[in-house]
Amino acid sequence: MNQTERYYQIDQLLHERGCVAFDDLRQALEVSRATLNRDLKHLRDRLHAPIVFDRDSGGYRFDKPGVGPRYQLPGLWFSSDEVLALMTMYQMLESLDTGGLLGPHIKPLMARLSALLETADGSVNEMLKRIHLLPAQTRRVKPKFFEIIGAALVKRRRLQIDYYVRSRNDHSSREVSPLRLVHYRGNWYLDAWCHRSEGIRMFSLDAIERASMTDKRAKDVSLKQVDEELAAGYGIYRGTKLQWATLIFSAEAARWVRAEVWHPLQKTSELPDGRYELKIPYSVPAELEMDILRHGENVEVISPAALKTKITARLTKAAARYAG
Repeated sequence: MNQTERYYQIDQLLHERGCVAFDDLRQALEVSRATLNRDLKHLRDRLHAPIVFDRDSGGYRFDKPGVGPRYQLPGLWFSSDEVLALMTMYQMLESLDTGGLLGPHIKPLMARLSALLETADGSVNEMLKRIHLLPAQTRRVKPKFFEIIGAALVKRRRLQIDYYVRSRNDHSSREVSPLRLVHYRGNWYLDAWCHRSEGIRMFSLDAIERASMTDKRAKDVSLKQVDEELAAGYGIYRGTKLQWATLIFSAEAARWVRAEVWHPLQKTSELPDGRYELKIPYSVPAELEMDILRHGENVEVISPAALKTKITARLTKAAARYAG
């Protein structure tokens, strides 16, 4: 942790424990004796912290504030990933139906997030005004279904659902054992054991047309198995039979793509002419095809041949709509 983070940690430890021995502080912060001495001196001399050493208790504590400058810690700023995570959590909680399953727990969670955000410069309200998350292409989930699925997850009960399969324009009913909820690209999905197909499947919550919890015990499937079957491929359409796609982006597109992580296991190469090579594993190509198509003429599929043929056909069909 950096120096400012250590100041907050020292402040928190002294407030929580009342009196803390020097060695306990040092171990908690994982710093040397010299570093801790410098931090304590800076807190007292520069930030006016009323920290004193209590000989009777053998540790450091806060004394009653006296006259003079007021003790105030410097602003603690978060990394971009931390701000995004905190703000996403805050806005997701804020948008939930407070009358549902999570209703009684939302206000305490919101209060804790507000307190955490308050450690940054300015108030939480100022933070919320200055940081704006724009959800893109999100699909709405009926609150009652979210509540039923959440309850089934916690109680380990099976669900009976009516589901709309968009790719086949088909409506079906099935019994599933919920395994976990996944939030991906602004939308919610359910990983579950489907008792009709006898396998792990992924269901988009917005495509569930009816849901009810049954009295049957959910099938026990380890999350390790879920990861092994669903977490390796590209995007939300995952699986165990992986292929590798090789894509080459133009020098212009490379300025953006080289900063993106398409998959944790991706392999990249900078080509001599400024182009950028990206290799990624995938199972079901649906989402990968969409991500390739959004780059238009600035990307070329090198392999596999089947994926190249599919993208060529889709681009040809798209161009035909504008012909003549």
